[in-house]
Amino acid sequence: MRVRVATTALGITAALLAVPACSTDTTGSKHRTSSSRTGKPTDAAKEPAALSSAALESRLLGPRDLGSGYLPKPQRPAQHDDVTVIGCPALNELGGDAATGGTLAFPHEAKADFTYGGSSSEISEELYSDSVKKLSDGTGRIFDAMTGCPAYQVIAGGTPVHVTSQKLPAASAGGDEQWSQLLTFIAGGRSTVVKQTAIRDGSLLLVLSGSPALVDRHLDKALAKATATS
Repeated sequence: MRVRVATTALGITAALLAVPACSTDTTGSKHRTSSSRTGKPTDAAKEPAALSSAALESRLLGPRDLGSGYLPKPQRPAQHDDVTVIGCPALNELGGDAATGGTLAFPHEAKADFTYGGSSSEISEELYSDSVKKLSDGTGRIFDAMTGCPAYQVIAGGTPVHVTSQKLPAASAGGDEQWSQLLTFIAGGRSTVVKQTAIRDGSLLLVLSGSPALVDRHLDKALAKATATS
């Protein structure tokens, strides 16, 4: 099944398409599959209001929050390559929704990307806002789809990318629901390891992706700024 990629709630497609440009040497890591999820949707009677994209933008981490050595990374042009997923029917189904901007595309969002120390280390922060149910269901569906596939291949713009994911314990940063996984992308004999942690707090979803050490270093700070009310 071939799908036309536009966007996904977690930016997973963007990560797949970016692999050849930002990959690092293979480290010999073992590749296993799954993702983790904790928490449950908030009671509908306590439904918090969704935040605008402008409000989300102001809650993103900036160079001053991250510290020295971090430089903003220019946004990549929108990708419109055909993508074929081999070996994971659940992600094929997910791709169809993502391609049409369906239930997995949240209406309010903001994003920032940074490189660190002039190296290939990167960190990306995404903030989304929608109803509690839509955030919970949409995010859970993506992670659950990846959980069901021990390993699979993606053909993106003619480039084959082998993908595996490893289940990680939920972060201790807080929030109402959490998901976390370690993704390994292998293309052209080189590999990139990306940690991806998603935390839903009320009507806000934080997704931090990038070099595992950088995600661990800045997760608490990102959640604190994203959920600050003052």
